[in-house]
Amino acid sequence: MTTITDPAPAPARDRAADDTSLAEEVRTAGMVWKRELIRFARTRIRILTGLTQPLLFLFVLGYGMASLVGTTAGFDFKKFVFPGVVAMSVVSTAIFSAMSIVWDREFGFLREMLVAPVSRTALVLGKTAGGATVATAQGTIMLVLAPLIGVHLTGLLVLEVVGAELLMAIALTAFGVFIASRIARMESFQVVMQLVLLPMLMLSGAMFPLSGLPHWLAAITRINPLTYAVDPLRQAVFAAQQMPLAARERFPVGVELFGHTLPVGLELGIVAAFAVVFLTIAVRAFGKPE
Repeated sequence: MTTITDPAPAPARDRAADDTSLAEEVRTAGMVWKRELIRFARTRIRILTGLTQPLLFLFVLGYGMASLVGTTAGFDFKKFVFPGVVAMSVVSTAIFSAMSIVWDREFGFLREMLVAPVSRTALVLGKTAGGATVATAQGTIMLVLAPLIGVHLTGLLVLEVVGAELLMAIALTAFGVFIASRIARMESFQVVMQLVLLPMLMLSGAMFPLSGLPHWLAAITRINPLTYAVDPLRQAVFAAQQMPLAARERFPVGVELFGHTLPVGLELGIVAAFAVVFLTIAVRAFGKPE
């Protein structure tokens, strides 16, 4: 007599194993995220140094250029550059947060993480989440300076800015993780990041309007992921201000691509696409031998 066994328990065991594995991956990513926050909290000087460059651009460059550009219907260059300065704070913090990977490699902690029975995807997601959280907080601190230059804040504006900051921070932190995964020494990482960071910021519209640029320079700005992150920030800030038509014409917003002005939703979608691409290549590169 042939006994027929019920194969149902096997899929049940597989589902239980999958649930356990997923829970472990989430737990690992959460631990790495928490470690990044603890590290940031213990180095409070990092908060001050992260604000130094944006403050210089806002007050030194802002007031200096305001005297040259002039004021249009009560709206000056400081108010135009403010969203770009917020983006600068987010981007610089996000990219340099990946420096901890190079630091961990030099001190051997990264090797211990890589030999642990956890996936590299969880490690990258945890690193990215931690760096993005810190960068978003750093950029949000800059909003405290808004009343000093006459920028009006609302509850909705703060929510919109924080959301755009978070998306931008995820994309740039993942990019920093990818770069840090391929560099073995701290000095090399700092040099590479400075070479990458400044052109990205200057060619994103953070410091000057993108309209009226030469065709070759405009083409470069359109392949810069920061271009599509800075403009939603600026549009959110401008929408909360009482800007006369003359001021809007003097300080235009929007990114034109193939003769069409992109809506904010599409710009944020492009930033999200860059974030997915950067996360993917960061996971592939993380932990590979140099």
